[in-house]
Amino acid sequence: MANPNNWFRSGLHHIWLPYAQMKTIPDPAPVSRTQGALLELADGRQLIDGVGSWWTSVHGYNHPTLLDAARAQLETMPHVMLGGLAHEQAYKLATRLSDITPGDLDKTFFTESGSVAVEVAMKIAVQYYMNLTGERRTRFLSFKGGYHGDTFATMSVCDPDEGMHSLFAGVVPEQYVTDLPINPEQQEAFDRLLSQQKDIAAVLVEPLIQGAGGMRMHSEDTLRFMRAACDRHGVLLIFDEIFTGFGRTGEMFAATRATVPPDIMCVGKALTGGITPLAATIASRKVYEAFHTDSSENALMHGPTFTGHAVGCAVANAGLDLFEREPRLSQVRSIEQQLSKELMPVKELPLVNRVQVCGAVAAVELSTDFNVEKARRWFIDRGAFIRPLGRVVYLTPAFVIKPDQLRALTSVIADFAQHADQLS
Repeated sequence: MANPNNWFRSGLHHIWLPYAQMKTIPDPAPVSRTQGALLELADGRQLIDGVGSWWTSVHGYNHPTLLDAARAQLETMPHVMLGGLAHEQAYKLATRLSDITPGDLDKTFFTESGSVAVEVAMKIAVQYYMNLTGERRTRFLSFKGGYHGDTFATMSVCDPDEGMHSLFAGVVPEQYVTDLPINPEQQEAFDRLLSQQKDIAAVLVEPLIQGAGGMRMHSEDTLRFMRAACDRHGVLLIFDEIFTGFGRTGEMFAATRATVPPDIMCVGKALTGGITPLAATIASRKVYEAFHTDSSENALMHGPTFTGHAVGCAVANAGLDLFEREPRLSQVRSIEQQLSKELMPVKELPLVNRVQVCGAVAAVELSTDFNVEKARRWFIDRGAFIRPLGRVVYLTPAFVIKPDQLRALTSVIADFAQHADQLS
């Protein structure tokens, strides 16, 4: 029997951790408490969190407004199914998402994770054409460097070569994966692909920033070109804003910053500020109308058990309250200015390939390989939790991070960029 006084050591024998070779991975850092932008370890050390628990903790850890919302909902009604029943928090949240998203994004379908939200978007896109015209458009166009999740459908639209899912080639469906259309040659190839391949249901893109693929950034003009091309060829445009949504780029959504409304948007992560799992797929009225008929065959047959989870929706509503009451977007713009000022000089270092900043995101790509696990330990030893992606060291901090805390993170990255070749 496991020793209840030694949860960490006993649990290591039984837990299976994400993105890890369990035989060789170093021990993770045990966390005992969180607050704001800080992680307190079991041994009493404090780390400044540079990644916000996979980009979710935008309001900082333990924000009382979010915790109070969760407690209040737990005391009244933790959850009821949305099949035949209704509760206020889900309906209120769907209405608010319709109000704050760009264009005519008007109908929200709730899920528990970002990957499933993207799967639902893909399912909607395929069925949209079946309902509307009877066409069987069953494939998608996505982009090199892209990442959309780890479930089977989402694996198929990730980068098949540089991504982590190459083992599943031949198992997942084959999609069209091409270069982002950022120059005239790539734009011509993109347009030609849409023109020739009539089985494409939708273009799927992470707008402005490809997150897990290495924090690669592209311009608003790239998204405007995609929107126009999709309209010309009668193809839907899906924005995966699981990462970029809720202020990360300096506006509530990357689509807002780019003034490009998609046909379907996927959101998650920061939706609940890192308190509970919750994601959503939001469709435009045009897309929804293809499902809203007298025929049961036209209905979207999908239903996660915890769709519209009441506690999650209550926390998400409280998070939207914080965006209304507290200066989140101006905080992001201040973070963007500080990241640019403190990290752009790093691009002059010999080991640095690129430095990019967008909103509360910074990426420093090195020209040399290094041992990622050794790098994580190196950062922890210097009071920072930073989790590199391959050769890319990045920051996605909480929006409430203090300037001196952010300065500590940028300083340690600048130091690392001079010594990374020693961590092989």
